[in-house]
Amino acid sequence: MTKSKWSLLLVLGLVLSLFLAACSGGDDEEPAEEPEENTEEPAEEPAEEPAEEPEASGEQVLNFINGDTIPTMDSSMATDEYAFQFLGATMEGLYRLDENQQLAEGIAIEHKVSDDQLTWTFTLREDAKWSNGDPVTAHDFVYAWQRAVDPATGSEYGPYMMGGVIKNATAVNTGELPVEDLGVKAEGDYTLVVELENPTPYFESLTTFGTFLPLNQAFVEEKGDAYATSTENLLFNGPFTLDNWESTAAEWELNKNPNYWDADTVQLEKMTYVVVKDPQVGVDLYNQGEVDRTGLSSDLVDQYSTHDDYVVTPETSVFYFKMNQTRNEALANVNLRKALSMAFDKQALVDTILNNGSIVANGLVPAEFSTHPETGETFREINGDLAVYDVAKAQEHWEKAKEELGVDTLEIEFLGGDTETSKLMNEYLKNQLESNLEGLTVTLKQVPFEQRLDLDTNMDYDLQFAGWGPDYLDPNTWLSLWVTDGGNNMMGYSNAEYDALVESAATDLATDPVARYEAFLEAEKILFEDAAIAPVYQSAMAQLISPKVQGVFVNPFGATYEYKWASVGE
Repeated sequence: MTKSKWSLLLVLGLVLSLFLAACSGGDDEEPAEEPEENTEEPAEEPAEEPAEEPEASGEQVLNFINGDTIPTMDSSMATDEYAFQFLGATMEGLYRLDENQQLAEGIAIEHKVSDDQLTWTFTLREDAKWSNGDPVTAHDFVYAWQRAVDPATGSEYGPYMMGGVIKNATAVNTGELPVEDLGVKAEGDYTLVVELENPTPYFESLTTFGTFLPLNQAFVEEKGDAYATSTENLLFNGPFTLDNWESTAAEWELNKNPNYWDADTVQLEKMTYVVVKDPQVGVDLYNQGEVDRTGLSSDLVDQYSTHDDYVVTPETSVFYFKMNQTRNEALANVNLRKALSMAFDKQALVDTILNNGSIVANGLVPAEFSTHPETGETFREINGDLAVYDVAKAQEHWEKAKEELGVDTLEIEFLGGDTETSKLMNEYLKNQLESNLEGLTVTLKQVPFEQRLDLDTNMDYDLQFAGWGPDYLDPNTWLSLWVTDGGNNMMGYSNAEYDALVESAATDLATDPVARYEAFLEAEKILFEDAAIAPVYQSAMAQLISPKVQGVFVNPFGATYEYKWASVGE
């Protein structure tokens, strides 16, 4: 089928996957919304607030859509945007982010940092309670952080987020040291002392992230394997409680938490959620007044772009192909990876298929994400385009790859989402690759979101469409993904020079901002010299948002939305 015919087909309604929040790649939040993480994407301004907010009035209830079920509510095990979104609404760590992306008081009211930047001492509030009435103490943080790196837990994000940051985290996770040697301890009930492995410029922002949330040890251990599988098996210490939920639920609700220390600030009484995978269904529900926000696919953007409620929110989530070099040995060939990375039309994809404000990605670190500490230039401005659409060069690399592999044809499995709109995207990309690389057969494997997470974790795929939203405001959140045997690598990529640059940024260059930044710049260049991944686009959200939704803003990382200060306006 020709590309023009594909364009006509695809504008019938495409939405693409969500990502793991933070993180790593996934599928589908609200229809046609590409958030993660979660995480994730400086929208520098509160994307959902008008210039003037009406006073909260009437019933404080909002109704929303979610693109799939919540895979887990266990903060030690969470890896995706859905989990981090609802953990962010129902839990609270040392700090949370306000609408200006600045630290706001959470369980911590202040902290002090030693002169060598290795010891952080947090003073905790004494009025914070769990939803069962237990006090939230420093011991809850110690237990949660130890649990996240304990190898018996099997957490992915614990070792990833804490390794090289919290003292002894990696040694604990590999079994070399007991969990008690992790660099976190309680000095009494309301003083938490954290020792870092190295000075960590972004540690403050880590304290807001889901992996670092506290856990009530007695409750978790009492529930055992049932912990975090349903409302009855959860405790909350944040602005809201998650109710009428179990792991397979298609509907649930958030209710104001009367035990939250700052409950007087929380105006919303309830938020309801229903799983909807079809963007047209979402729009129908919006037009019927059943939901207060819905994502728009390409054809719906054309239809609703002049609607008074139409909102486009830029994000810093980047979507890309992951190429697993272990399951299909052909993908260990750099020329094959380069061919794949150059063989699909990204501009047509964002202009015609997404049509929601997303932009082409030709690198990993997104546009407008971070600036050089000396020159003020952005990361993307300095490194420029490292992986562009170029059919002629793609075909040159394809011929070299076939010669090196000793084949004339090749079959690759492509792992993607299973919603109707995701299937359309998958078909488009399959068509692009097969049309531009003669002799290539792409076999689609389209599965539900949670199954795709499992397949990624087990490296049971060849080619996968994935994405990432930042976990904190630093280039390391992108570059640390691909170190050898990293917890989010999951594709067998390894380059010793790359590893050394990322390691040096975390250790000997940690207190030299300029040299550290330049190490990251060089690491990204190596990543694309190796064609480890193939960037596709940097996301934006096109939505219809009711004007009554007030005080909701988009976080730069972690949970996409912050609802603590939200309200229903007139």
